[in-house]
Amino acid sequence: MLRAFRLPLYAALCLSIAMSLGAGAQERQEAGQQEQRRPRQEAQTQALPPESVTRQTLQLPGRTLQFTATAGHFTLTNPEGAPQAEIGFVAYTRDDADRASRPVTFAVNGGPGASSAYLHLLAIGPWLLPLDGSTISPSAPPALVPNAETWLDFTDLVFIDPPGTGYSRVVGGDQVREQFYSVQGDINGLAAFVMRWLKEKNRLDSPKFFAGESYGGFRGPLLAQKLQNDQGVGFSGLVLVSPVFDFGWLGGSTGAPWINATLLPSLAAAQQSRKGPVSRESLQAAENYASGEYLVDLMKGPQDKAAVDRVSTRVAEFSGLDPELTRRLAGRIDMRTAQRELRRGTSEVVSAYDTNIAIADPNPNSQMSRFDDPVLDAMTAPLSSAIIGHLSQTLNYKAEGRYNLLNTSVNGNWRWGNGRNSPENLDELRQALSLDGKMRVLVAHGFTDLVTPYFASKLLLDQLPALGPENRVALSVYEGGHMFYSRQASRQAFRNDAQRLFEEALRARAANRD
Repeated sequence: MLRAFRLPLYAALCLSIAMSLGAGAQERQEAGQQEQRRPRQEAQTQALPPESVTRQTLQLPGRTLQFTATAGHFTLTNPEGAPQAEIGFVAYTRDDADRASRPVTFAVNGGPGASSAYLHLLAIGPWLLPLDGSTISPSAPPALVPNAETWLDFTDLVFIDPPGTGYSRVVGGDQVREQFYSVQGDINGLAAFVMRWLKEKNRLDSPKFFAGESYGGFRGPLLAQKLQNDQGVGFSGLVLVSPVFDFGWLGGSTGAPWINATLLPSLAAAQQSRKGPVSRESLQAAENYASGEYLVDLMKGPQDKAAVDRVSTRVAEFSGLDPELTRRLAGRIDMRTAQRELRRGTSEVVSAYDTNIAIADPNPNSQMSRFDDPVLDAMTAPLSSAIIGHLSQTLNYKAEGRYNLLNTSVNGNWRWGNGRNSPENLDELRQALSLDGKMRVLVAHGFTDLVTPYFASKLLLDQLPALGPENRVALSVYEGGHMFYSRQASRQAFRNDAQRLFEEALRARAANRD
């Protein structure tokens, strides 16, 4: 993208797109812009409490887990010893495992500006906030249950809240905040945290893994290379959930044809999912068309009437959208249009994060409609209450002040770099895989996610060279959307795929020693 680059705001897990989605979104965007013009000093309440260590026992189907839960924070300092940031974390470690052979996984969410509560309580942690269903209610009870799909069976878990998220905060002033609220400064802070945790907890010998969602997935290859080159630490595997690999494929101008091409299979999945199961096989025709004839006709431009006729007809067939609409838009359907039009007949709007989740259109008779996202905004209240209650009650970590599940001021002040090109991490991914021939990568997506479409990752991953005799990068796509793991069946399939990656990586690691 050869122009002065300004990313759209990916709200929460990918804060930049969703900030403009709903009623109240304009206010949040304006607030973020004000934050950009006038960085504020984060409210300093009393000091964060010391580490809280509790012993836990969890009854799960067919097994009992006994483990130690540690909630606390590390204070990062500059070379002179001055405090810069307090980074909160929650760690779960099995009591019956050998530390030298027991894997440990560092998990972060996205945004930038989202805490780790999403992966923590909706996906891989020992406890689960059930949100499976056709709707998500903000007034849903925030009661947690044991998570049968927890990864604690095969890895210890460390959930990290970068500065400005959760209870974590910058304490070194505005210049320090600018460093942490940037692509590279963020990676530097995470690398420092990982290295310190490994040293203080005596886990340098342990196999190390990373799990990150959305912008957290974007962080993964950058953090892997940073640790390899600067800290002397190597990840055995990366699990990238609904990741962004190249922001130019999501945040470019509306004239970029590949943006429409990457979205089409997810639009086809949206239609298929209302009738029955979705799979890569059932979407094969949509994928083939999106990367072939559709892309070719899009490249011809909207002035080619024959091309417009062809794409308008085929897009209507794959998506189920009104043929008159697809013709009027020249076969080019963006995310916001899809949200409003996919269920126009029932006066509903769908979530950009999962087209299967819908709410009544608050402005059904208006040409334009602002609405809160039926997934991202609806889950904010129950998830916030759940994580605050879990920390203070179950883990006995009683911090004062606000817990930031989603902090729009972090996103509003984020420094994306000084260059004219959009941020991407494929070069770092290639370098990390090239340097470590044993590393494995799992890329996980949901079919009905319009925010980070799975087909964008598929096309970009196809551009990676072989990098060795075996394929060490896998793409898995599940029923559901951006947070596909909120569905029990998808969470189980995701766990199985992740465990397979761990087993393969550990076998490769063991072969290294032979």
